[in-house]
Amino acid sequence: MQRDIEDFCRHLVLERGLSAHTADAYAVDAGHLLDFATERGVALEEISENDLHELLCTVRDLGIQPRSQARMIAGIRAFFRYLKMDGRIERDPSELLESPRLGRSLPDVLSVAEIDAMTAAIDPAKEESLRNRAIIETLYGSGLRVSELVDLRLSRLNLKDGYLIVEGKGSKQRLVPMSPVASELILDYMEQRIRGPIKPGNSDILFLNRRGAAMSRVMVFYIVRDLATAAGIEKKVSPHTLRHSFATHLLEGGANLRAIQEMLGHESIATTEIYIHLDRSRLRRELLEHHPHYKKSDKNSEISDTQ
Repeated sequence: MQRDIEDFCRHLVLERGLSAHTADAYAVDAGHLLDFATERGVALEEISENDLHELLCTVRDLGIQPRSQARMIAGIRAFFRYLKMDGRIERDPSELLESPRLGRSLPDVLSVAEIDAMTAAIDPAKEESLRNRAIIETLYGSGLRVSELVDLRLSRLNLKDGYLIVEGKGSKQRLVPMSPVASELILDYMEQRIRGPIKPGNSDILFLNRRGAAMSRVMVFYIVRDLATAAGIEKKVSPHTLRHSFATHLLEGGANLRAIQEMLGHESIATTEIYIHLDRSRLRRELLEHHPHYKKSDKNSEISDTQ
């Protein structure tokens, strides 16, 4: 299948005259299609319109913006046109695919530069600066819901191996990798955290307010919103914007759809010791290869285990 993608890329650049950037983007879209077909045991020549609609429903369920959906459809159409021209398929199942209406957009997605600007806007002189930096990096680096963030437990962190266990909707637990940057920030914050007040019943809660109690979702919302304003971002930004950005950047970087689904918690993941080991390796590899903040971080950093 990799050969199919490489031949498709050469066709786009050499025969259709597209830019290398556009060809790479279309190759990522074709890769998502092939992964989807492989997971369902469908041969490339047997992909139907229903299969394509199921793929696009999966992408929409991830919260990907309509503009990115439209780009993906364009890439899939170009791939099928190439296959038909090459004699690999007799009919093009993508002919009747409809692009989403771009006027009906999901919450804004931030660029990597905008997210970095939000982190840079945090005043290092303020006591809560370490905590807030860790919050932004954890929301964006692991794609958490704000309710999951405020409920993070120290007992469910493994900073050495770079993963955390999240309790999501329906009390279902899932394992999510963390970036080395997030692990380092949390470790620094924890050293500060033990010197402050901690109210009874909150000793296992990771992120605390100034009074030593668990933070509220509203408080995190204001932190994110105010940092976006301080960074000069005019979009409507909330913690969920960072989750959408996480999913969109992974998708556009070529990450496997199934891996993105699992990290977002759209399906439960059993947390037995064996399954955790296998998932940690696979999901972390997806992030290291496709998430902007993982690519530029030190993959070999050594961090003490908190467990």
